[in-house]
Amino acid sequence: MKLTSLLLVAGLAATAVFAAEELPKTLMTERGKLVFSDDLNQTAWTAGKGKWEIAEGAMKGAELKADMHGAVARHQMKFQDAVIQYDVRLDGCKTTTLSINDAKEHVARVMITPAGFRAQKDDHDHDGPDKAKPFNQVATPMKPGTWHTVVVEIKGEEMVATIDGKSSHGSDPLIGTAKANFGFTVAGESASFRNLRVWEANANPAWEQNKKLISAVKK
Repeated sequence: MKLTSLLLVAGLAATAVFAAEELPKTLMTERGKLVFSDDLNQTAWTAGKGKWEIAEGAMKGAELKADMHGAVARHQMKFQDAVIQYDVRLDGCKTTTLSINDAKEHVARVMITPAGFRAQKDDHDHDGPDKAKPFNQVATPMKPGTWHTVVVEIKGEEMVATIDGKSSHGSDPLIGTAKANFGFTVAGESASFRNLRVWEANANPAWEQNKKLISAVKK
């Protein structure tokens, strides 16, 4: 099933606009070339489960009970290191994630609930012995109807997710593997997404100092 639209987003044409815009600070990386730009209100994604629609200028997903599975919409894009940024609004859902896969299985995700969020390395084989590896949980209210900007940085085997100036960070060899696609999931009523951007990720010379700041907050 496809989410269709009237127009395709011209990602390259948006580069100049977002270069001039003040973007949320990154910690582990620096944004390089903009490689994907999608306003999530006039494009097409592959929806595997759930109900997906364009509503109020955003892409809105909701779980369908008959599916017995959370709503899922994915975009195919091969990448290695990246900075992924998007806006999310919880419209009554229990959980929403940014899910990142390789060609066959889950690699990592950012899990967001009304109470907060965390990044994690995913279970890569389902039947064992591999298991999910949650990183630090961040307690911060995600009130329904309020937009929040999510910044996800992946470089090498490390991953950082930041929302409202708070970060979840961790590492695992699986995160360093080649990625094939990413997507959004929604468990429960609904969540909305907009302003998705993906940049190449360059090294940030301040990362070692920034990592110490994240570690201090974890304690």
